[in-house]
Amino acid sequence: MPSLEDLDRTDRRILQQLQEDGRISNLKLAEAVALSPTAVLARVQRLTRDGYIQGYEARLDPKLLGAGMLVFVEVLLDRTTPNVFDQFRAAVQVHPEILECHMVAGGFDYLLKTRVADMEAYRNFAGTVLWQLPGVRETRTYAVMEEVKNSTRIPIPGA
Repeated sequence: MPSLEDLDRTDRRILQQLQEDGRISNLKLAEAVALSPTAVLARVQRLTRDGYIQGYEARLDPKLLGAGMLVFVEVLLDRTTPNVFDQFRAAVQVHPEILECHMVAGGFDYLLKTRVADMEAYRNFAGTVLWQLPGVRETRTYAVMEEVKNSTRIPIPGA
């Protein structure tokens, strides 16, 4: 499995540049890391093939798209058996309001990151989706009042 140690300084700089601007042209990327366009393209292809680059996407404004309310939800399951975990994981995949789902250690089983239009939409989502998910015994909801930091960038040592 590839690891950070497999990356040289140039690979790291390429990854850093792509995190800052995923739409950067190959020519500009080559200039930024002081390589030829052909060499940069080969490195980007290798970094993609090896799984360091998982894809590209646009960051959209949730408020403009009717999903301005961000809500985190702690989920406690009634049983912690493999089949309940499997059913829960499968069920959250099909609901676009659930942006992220993380199994966690601690006082609950999963942490969900959800986006909806407003509190009324969240109440509807909670009643028709969230509380109907397989195995859910208890939830705790945290409506976000202000997003202080929202980043998907991963620190790259040595970039």
